[in-house]
Amino acid sequence: MRATIIHGPGDIRVEDRNYPTVQLPTDVVVKVTASCVCGSDLWPYRGVKPTHQPSAIGHEFIGTVESIGDDITALAVGDFVIAPFLVSCGACPQCLNGVTVACDHLAGWGGKDDSGHAIDGGQGQAVRVPLAESTLVKVPGVTEPDDALRASLLTLSDVMATGHHAALAAKVGPGRTVVVVGDGAVGLCGVLAAKRLGAERIIAMSRHADRQAIALEFGATDIVAERGDDGVAKVRELLGGVLADSVLECVGTKESMEQALHSVRPGGALGFVGVPTGGAEAPLRYLFDTNISIAGGMAPARTYIPELLADVLEGKINPGRVFDTVLTLEEAPEAYRAMDERRSIKVLLTP
Repeated sequence: MRATIIHGPGDIRVEDRNYPTVQLPTDVVVKVTASCVCGSDLWPYRGVKPTHQPSAIGHEFIGTVESIGDDITALAVGDFVIAPFLVSCGACPQCLNGVTVACDHLAGWGGKDDSGHAIDGGQGQAVRVPLAESTLVKVPGVTEPDDALRASLLTLSDVMATGHHAALAAKVGPGRTVVVVGDGAVGLCGVLAAKRLGAERIIAMSRHADRQAIALEFGATDIVAERGDDGVAKVRELLGGVLADSVLECVGTKESMEQALHSVRPGGALGFVGVPTGGAEAPLRYLFDTNISIAGGMAPARTYIPELLADVLEGKINPGRVFDTVLTLEEAPEAYRAMDERRSIKVLLTP
């Protein structure tokens, strides 16, 4: 099969790999119908995260079950499934408490499972999925989604679930005012999540017209292009002299965290989901003095997918709009370049 392999900074190649097969009784093999490039994939691409050896990459995919292990009873060949961005067992204390990203048997796409078997990356033609029944989510009544539904289903594997996590961590709810820092796919999904949870006013911080348009479509009431102190002042002006009840931090840099933190009113809440890239440490004295609560981290997508899937299937939300470019798997190197150069918000890859 063909699969995307990262060799080092700026070096993405599509290469031949062995087609996956069932290795364990709890495995299934999924034929991938769509995958994508994530903003976090850009960290090794840019050299921020080291690549020690050529590795399969990609952690967001959807597709059809092709073969199943002997212990699989809840999934069948032909089922259409969503793969969250990490493997989880569904039975350990963390999973039972909904924190599937801290599973005792956690594994990542492109890594290895508990038994030491290699796991395929998501940006390929097929993937062996360990602990398949607890990891995958079956999409009821769907076998071949149309393009729009396919895109929205794919967002549930990561970015829509992550935006939702940010909104929950920031205590978004009816009547709350919200600021979203970051206009990538996660930030835009954070806008949609805030709207879905009933926020009264949603301010999207963005300097890019194409991203602003999607933010407004997703429910943003205001756009702020200013940054730093000017951005904080604009938020205060828009909200009648106060800062936001809830702020979503969806980037992961020191600058984005400072922007987010200083946009929250005293007693408000900040939800952070941007993968930290260094320097974004929480100022405890400032939090102490302002009584701002801060929460977030890696989103337990497997926990959120069923709830969000119901809204996608009912047409209540259409997060797939964050995909503004569709390329073939063979064009994966261009997909990375397009996102790295901010020519695309998010690229969907078809096999």
